[in-house]
Amino acid sequence: MSRVERWERNSEIPLLLLAVAFLLAYAWPVLDTSLDHDLENFLQIVSWTVWVAFAVDFAARIWLAAGDRRGYVVRHWYDVALIVLPMLRPLRVLRLLALARVLNRSVAGNLVGQVTTYVIGVAVASVGLGSIAVLDAEQGAAGANITRFGDALWWACETVTTVGYGDHFPVTTQGRVIAVMLMVVGISMVGAVTASVAAWMVRQVELHAEAEGDNQDAP
Repeated sequence: MSRVERWERNSEIPLLLLAVAFLLAYAWPVLDTSLDHDLENFLQIVSWTVWVAFAVDFAARIWLAAGDRRGYVVRHWYDVALIVLPMLRPLRVLRLLALARVLNRSVAGNLVGQVTTYVIGVAVASVGLGSIAVLDAEQGAAGANITRFGDALWWACETVTTVGYGDHFPVTTQGRVIAVMLMVVGISMVGAVTASVAAWMVRQVELHAEAEGDNQDAP
């Protein structure tokens, strides 16, 4: 195990807890627009503190990747984007997907069990985060039709499942970017589930054929 891998494994749980703190600090003011000014300032401080922690973590990983630092940055371009681009600030909560890796160590080792763990984690995180992020982008915008959390949650569910009834839709650029990301996640989840089930079925057929061959060879 390399130094970077050891760092990532040791920092996984602390960063997960920081992502939870960031989720609370980010979502609370979005869901409660009448928040006390002092509390809102405190949540801003928490948000920026988590941002600094993520930046320090990424800088540490780059430093530990001695000999291939440029390649490491290129392979982890999404970390650079999440830290540098203010527009992608809500997506820092995707650190919560580290929980899927933690749970994956305790689930069954078969492909279907692992894919199910990731799909459930990605689906819940995508719908929850997507609804909060689009509400943050849309509420207060001219002509917006996503102005309540219930509407945002419904929109996120129909978008991530690629249903798209058209009753709610984003009108801002940031909201549309979030919509595209949810669409990609939805298509990817469907593909992942289909591929894992197909692989499981092929494996079962192979095992059945092997068992029949052993029975025929037996005296």
